[in-house]
Amino acid sequence: MTPAERLFAWRRDVRHFRPDPVAAWELDRLLETANRAPSVGLSEPWRFVRVDTPARRNAIRANFLASNAQDLAGREGEDARHYATLKLAGLDEAPHHIAVFCETDPAQGRGLGRATMPETTTWSAVMAVHTFWLAAAERGIGVGWVSILDPTDVRRTLCVDPDWQFLAYLCVGYPKQPSDTPELERLGWEHRNPARRRWIWR
Repeated sequence: MTPAERLFAWRRDVRHFRPDPVAAWELDRLLETANRAPSVGLSEPWRFVRVDTPARRNAIRANFLASNAQDLAGREGEDARHYATLKLAGLDEAPHHIAVFCETDPAQGRGLGRATMPETTTWSAVMAVHTFWLAAAERGIGVGWVSILDPTDVRRTLCVDPDWQFLAYLCVGYPKQPSDTPELERLGWEHRNPARRRWIWR
């Protein structure tokens, strides 16, 4: 494996973190690297928000618990029992919380590339998340994406522009045990599909 291939192999969604914080300069470096991600029309529509205030973190945790309970209530039988055993967030363990938003129609970039596909600003912001994630993995820092949240409540809790699109709530810190296998696969929730490794020809 090349170094780049090893990086992709070890990039996992982390939910178990050590308590020691990441140095401020390291986090700044990750943000700087994320800002090198490509974006439609050079619009740079991503907005990274550090969530350090205990009250806001507690509100996000309450949001997650309510959203997770709602998801669980919609499941039945073995699926519900299995879902209830999964650890789906590292909110209590991760030393750093980072919310990522997208300004879907920024003035920057002057609309280039968005006339027929305005959603490309969202995709650009997701590219920045992925760039942040890979940069973190390269430095031995873990990232976990919490997606079981109510977006409106997140925007209100973090006092951001109500027009910003909520994309990701990231738990960031040093992983307790790095792995090259997704936790959901290890726990038997889902497995990679070999069909995805083949081209679709037209």
